[in-house]
Amino acid sequence: MKRFQFWSLFLWLYFIFVVNFCPVKLPFTTLVKICIFSVYLIILAGATVRMTGSGMGCPDWPKCFGHLIPPTSEEQITWKPNTDFKKGYIIIHEDQLWVSQKAIHTEGAFNRANWEVYTKHDYASFNATHTWVEYINRLTSAVAGVFFLWLIIRSFAYRKSNKWIPILSFLALGMMLFEAWLGKTVVDSNLSVTKISVHMLVALAIVAVLLIILKLLRTSKVQRPYNALMKWMVFVALLTTIVQVLLGIEIRQYVDIALKEVGLMNKHHLNLSEQTYFLVHRSFSIFVVLINLLLVFKNRKLNLGYRLPNWIMIFLGIEILTGIIMYYADFPFGTQATHLLFATFLFGLQFYLLLQTSAKQHLSLRS
Repeated sequence: MKRFQFWSLFLWLYFIFVVNFCPVKLPFTTLVKICIFSVYLIILAGATVRMTGSGMGCPDWPKCFGHLIPPTSEEQITWKPNTDFKKGYIIIHEDQLWVSQKAIHTEGAFNRANWEVYTKHDYASFNATHTWVEYINRLTSAVAGVFFLWLIIRSFAYRKSNKWIPILSFLALGMMLFEAWLGKTVVDSNLSVTKISVHMLVALAIVAVLLIILKLLRTSKVQRPYNALMKWMVFVALLTTIVQVLLGIEIRQYVDIALKEVGLMNKHHLNLSEQTYFLVHRSFSIFVVLINLLLVFKNRKLNLGYRLPNWIMIFLGIEILTGIIMYYADFPFGTQATHLLFATFLFGLQFYLLLQTSAKQHLSLRS
């Protein structure tokens, strides 16, 4: 547990540094990029939570077993006589979660009058690794929140030159707060796949808002011709990525449930090839590759000069490679998080390319 405690301490110190020493003269464009990076860091942390099965490592939110700093051993959350418990502490007693109704000092026997059954779910177990993985995920979100607050403060400088920059900055913070609330509902619902899907979509929406701000701040010296077909092809490619992400969440949910039945050592018994979501996900990837290849071809044929289509193909290649490895090598450690992370990278690249191709210039090309 020393490793998790170290990272917890590191993130808290980082949090304090950001609050007190974040330089005022930091370029606003750089701050927007940091916010984008922080969202991707949250996505990676969330993917790690799913990969390690740590989603219920903390039964409550925003605290963890009622503690600001999570417990490191089951003994800390087990009822014992002659022990002090603060109000709101959650313990495990007789294979059930209980919440203290007030600050108490226990006596020789368990007194039900001092405790209330935790009814939001019946996940009454403790795994120190899962708890701290989930806690670091939440701490990462807290640190990101500081950057978003700083983003709003700095955005006021643009209120006269471009009112959309402060408006979108406020929107990004509001969406971050909504995302935090969604995280609570995910925990309370015992990892509902629907709420996990919404959770992911909101994260992608935050990235989109930040990319719009970034595009507003950038004044390109290169005047590229506007091409309607290119724009709509990018839009379709973006939609296919979103569909693939949602299908991937459904597949991941099936894998989580199936692994509880067959065990981690029997991943080859999952029979993914018999699952409809997986078959659609795998087949649909062919269309994803084709539409993105067409983007590269169209960009070169018309000499539009966009660089992102090439990067999109590189990221898409990594995405397909990790998918193949997961299927044929029974989900090696790290591949699930990498697969999801690069899918969100792909979304970001395609969305920014959509912004670029949507900017109409005086020169127009035929499709």
